[in-house]
Amino acid sequence: MKILSIETSCDETAVSLIEAKGEFPSATYEILGDALWSQIDIHREYGGVFPAIAKREHAATIVPLLEKVISEADCTDKTYTPEIDTALAEQIKKLLEREPGLADQLLTFHTEHGAQEIDLIAVTSGPGLEPALWVGVNFARALALLWNTPIVPVNHMEGHVLASIYDAELDDQLTPIPFPAISLLISGGHTELILMRDWGKYEKIGQTRDDAVGEAYDKVARLLDIPYPGGPVVAGKAEEARKRKLPEYAKLPAPMLHSGDLDFSFSGLKTAVRYAVQNKSLTEDEVLAVARDFEDAVTTVLLKKTLAAIDEYGAKTLIVGGGVSANQHIKRMFEATLLTSHEDVTSYFPRRGLSTDNSIMIALAGHARAASAFAPNSTDIIRADGNRSLA
Repeated sequence: MKILSIETSCDETAVSLIEAKGEFPSATYEILGDALWSQIDIHREYGGVFPAIAKREHAATIVPLLEKVISEADCTDKTYTPEIDTALAEQIKKLLEREPGLADQLLTFHTEHGAQEIDLIAVTSGPGLEPALWVGVNFARALALLWNTPIVPVNHMEGHVLASIYDAELDDQLTPIPFPAISLLISGGHTELILMRDWGKYEKIGQTRDDAVGEAYDKVARLLDIPYPGGPVVAGKAEEARKRKLPEYAKLPAPMLHSGDLDFSFSGLKTAVRYAVQNKSLTEDEVLAVARDFEDAVTTVLLKKTLAAIDEYGAKTLIVGGGVSANQHIKRMFEATLLTSHEDVTSYFPRRGLSTDNSIMIALAGHARAASAFAPNSTDIIRADGNRSLA
C-alpha cells in the first residue's frame, strides 16, 4: 500500500510517500519520498506562530513539496491521461477557494504529472492551528478527487505515538510492545499522559491544566531574552550549567508534584521564573543557572507523574513523543530512573528527525486507520478540528 501523507498542523509543511508492506502493526515501511519546510524563521519576529501567516505559507509551499516527493518516488501512473473535465476542475477550485492560487497550482501540477499510483491519502485533521489544518485537509480532499483515491483523516498525536516506536534499524517497522503502555506526549501545545490498552485504544489519564511544557520553555526563554523558538536554546543553556556545575540561582517550585492526580501545571513555574529574574540584569552564568533550575523542575514533575501512571496501571511500556521528547536531559533522567526503579518497563523515544512535526508519522497513523478511510466523493465529511483529542 502506497500512502501519501500531509501535515500542516502548525508551522511545518510536510509531505511524504511511504510504502507499507503487510498489515498494521506488523508491516514494514519504505520511505519513497519525504519533504518538509519549516516556517520558524518567518515566525521568529512575532515571538511565536502567527496562525494567518502559517496558513498562507502552507498554501504557498504544499505543491512544491508534493512535486519534490513525487519526483523522488517516481510513482506517476504512465497509463493515465491527465485531462480534467470542467466540472471536476470547478469542484477543485471551489474546494480551495480560500487559498488564492492553490487550485491553479494543483491543476497545473496535475496537468504536468498526471495521476499518481497512490492507494491512500492520509492527512492531519487535528489537533493544531485550525486555519493551518484546513489547508492540508482541503488540499488532501482535492487530491483524493483528482486521483480517485481514498482519504483518511488522522490524529496528529497518534502520529507522535507511532513515530516514537518506529524503528528504522529494525526492518523499518513498528517495535512490538507489550500492553498496557503509557504514552507521555510533550510538545509546544500538549502535555498529556495516555493509557494504551492495545493498538488504537487510548484513554487520557492526565493533562496540563494550563501551559504545555513546550509553551513553558518558550515563555521562560522570552524572560531570558532568548528569541523564538527558545525551548531548544534553554535546554542547551541548562546542559551547560550542569556541565559547569553552576550553583542554584533560584529555588523553583515543582507544580502539582503532590496533587494526587496525573495532571500537570506549568504556568506557576513560569511565573516563579519571572519573579526570580524581573528587574535584574543577569550575568551569562546566571542565565545558564536559571535555565537549569527551570528544566530540573520540569523534569521532576514529568518523571514523577509518569512513574505514578506506570505504577497505577501496571504498564510495561513507556512511549515518549512530541517535540520536547528530543530534550536530552529529560530522556537521560527517564532512562536512568526506569533502569533503577522499573527494570521491567521499556522506554521509547523517537529517533532523530521524528520528534518534531513531520509527515512520516502521519503516514504511520494513516496506515493504522486505513480501514476507516473515506471514498473520494465523500470528502466533505472530513473536517479540521483544532481541539481534536486522542482520547
